[in-house]
Amino acid sequence: MPDRGPSNPWPELAYEELPWERDYSLPASRTQLRRHRGPYEAAVAPEIADQQVVLDAEIAAASDDAAVEIARFDTEVGHEVAPFAAVLLRSESAASSKIENLTASARAIAEAELSGPSGRNASMVVANQRAMSAAIELANSIDAAAILAMHAALLGHTDPDIAGRWRDQQVWIGGSDLGPHRAVFVPPSHHRVPAAIDDLITFIDRDDIPTLSHAAIAHAQFETIHPFPDGNGRTGRALVHAHLRNKNLTKHATVPVSAGLLTDVDSYFAALTQYRAGDPNPIVEAFASAAFAATANGRTLVEELHSIRRSWHDRVKARRDATAWRVVDLLLRHPVVNASLIAETTGIAPRNAYRALRPLEAADVVVEFTDKKRNQMWRAPELLAALDSFASRAGRRGLSRN
Repeated sequence: MPDRGPSNPWPELAYEELPWERDYSLPASRTQLRRHRGPYEAAVAPEIADQQVVLDAEIAAASDDAAVEIARFDTEVGHEVAPFAAVLLRSESAASSKIENLTASARAIAEAELSGPSGRNASMVVANQRAMSAAIELANSIDAAAILAMHAALLGHTDPDIAGRWRDQQVWIGGSDLGPHRAVFVPPSHHRVPAAIDDLITFIDRDDIPTLSHAAIAHAQFETIHPFPDGNGRTGRALVHAHLRNKNLTKHATVPVSAGLLTDVDSYFAALTQYRAGDPNPIVEAFASAAFAATANGRTLVEELHSIRRSWHDRVKARRDATAWRVVDLLLRHPVVNASLIAETTGIAPRNAYRALRPLEAADVVVEFTDKKRNQMWRAPELLAALDSFASRAGRRGLSRN
């Protein structure tokens, strides 16, 4: 592998001129048409499969420290992964969606997860959970098929025509629907996507790059390729978790990296722009900062869940072997439940689920909120409040690390 120094920086984007044909189904003024006439320039992603990664010393050190913090967090929650893995996955999925301005309360997400499509945003967050789950399940082998499967899990229910397929047309970010001429960023032509993805997969397969820096750069390259018509950001952040699991940095939990990125979304998007200009340092720095913010926020959430669980133990009046305690454990994974979910999870008959819920209702652990005689649902307000607090903390702009 060739030695790199300051004279041989990370490769920046090249551009190619491509012809543009107007979509006559879109009405436009003459002024608008003049702005979107003639050829346009699209990015050409550089090949990075064998590119040596050289980072500023301080940023490389910060990334290594952040990786240690991720591994420590993963180990700390590993022994109690059953109750908290689903909560952390849900929180990370919600945070990743929020970066795309898809916001929903913890209650709305939990209800959509249980009863199917409801509000658009909540349903899309649930779809993002499916993509995150698929990413983790496919982490043993990250290839083109795995990335397509993540995207299919994300959009299979809402956009089946494009789900799990590379895009077959030019896309652009910002500007006008009339054309790419004034866009903020024009990704590579769709003809270049398969080869660019193959190059990225070869890069991901390497084992000579520190894991968190590796994942950050791979993520930036994926977002630059922009291989799908929609869902690139959420799929790309799901791919990060597959990458971390593939390299054994995480083994038990989904560390809420997207929640960390939420503390400064502007810097995250600016870092992607700087990456495309040939500087990978800002995106690595953004991921390192996100990891510290994410693990701190995640620890606070886990501590709150522990506190809630202890208070339930003091308040619930039930025998030690009562089914009610199995429902308590279920609530930590699914803060909104119905009789069918309880029966499926605990192995009891659906009619007995109501009996298991009575001591929980008496202790104000759960409340029934549908006011129906059939198809009732119960929610755990304290858990939902903790999840909303997690999301609120993630949305605050954190102090810069100097």
